Amino acid sequence: MLPLAPIHNIVRIVVVGIFLTGACFAAEPKPDFAIKTDAVDIGIILDATIKANPALAADCLAEGKRYASTQRKEATDAKRSDPKYFPKDGYTFERHYLTASVVAGRYISVLREDYANTHGAHPNTYVNTILWDDVAKKRISIRPFFKETADDGPTLKAMKKAVIVALKAEKKRRGIVDAESPLDWYENIGASLLKIGPVTLAPSTESGKSAGLMFHYEPYAVGPYAEGRFDVVVPWQELKPYLSAEGTAIFGGTPPKRDDNDQR
Repeated sequence: MLPLAPIHNIVRIVVVGIFLTGACFAAEPKPDFAIKTDAVDIGIILDATIKANPALAADCLAEGKRYASTQRKEATDAKRSDPKYFPKDGYTFERHYLTASVVAGRYISVLREDYANTHGAHPNTYVNTILWDDVAKKRISIRPFFKETADDGPTLKAMKKAVIVALKAEKKRRGIVDAESPLDWYENIGASLLKIGPVTLAPSTESGKSAGLMFHYEPYAVGPYAEGRFDVVVPWQELKPYLSAEGTAIFGGTPPKRDDNDQR
């Protein structure tokens, strides 16, 4: 027979385990839009900040519904064309809209994170971004914050160079050896807004300001799948010569201190 004290400990562990498990289930966000059929399970989820902004929420949800409709059609077509090899549980897709920063009480950076499981070698994750102007009530780009943003112009060349430096530094921080190989993981980073990668306004230690530009790269974008995702900041000071008056007004401070265990 076990001594009394260990039994109490076991009971405590079980109770705590049940509590934590229940908390985890309770914390799971309920989709703001969902489709579930015998071929596909899709959820679209907006975070609390986005849901509190009616115009932004409507914009994200409309896009999310279009995405869900496309995935439903493709999954249905795949099951119909090859039912024997179509996975029994069907495909699973999740799209999350997450607030990355709010700058000057006007510019809201949104991360759009997609999860897709079609029962291949592994699930895939994808990341894109939205920059929302809450005065104009529409999506914008980072163009207004710079004097010029021509493809292969001085601003984008400087930005690309700074991004690659930041990526290499982040790989070194994680202990990744970025060995030379025939495959150049940075060749797809272009000196243009369409090719440099998804970008948000980085949070800052200075209230209402942005510390620079944060670039987001999904697995496979700038390294093997095993390296995971990369989110790197180019401080605004490195782009100071290229800032417009509007850019000068919103940038300031430094990025908040990160957790050394953060692998993103």
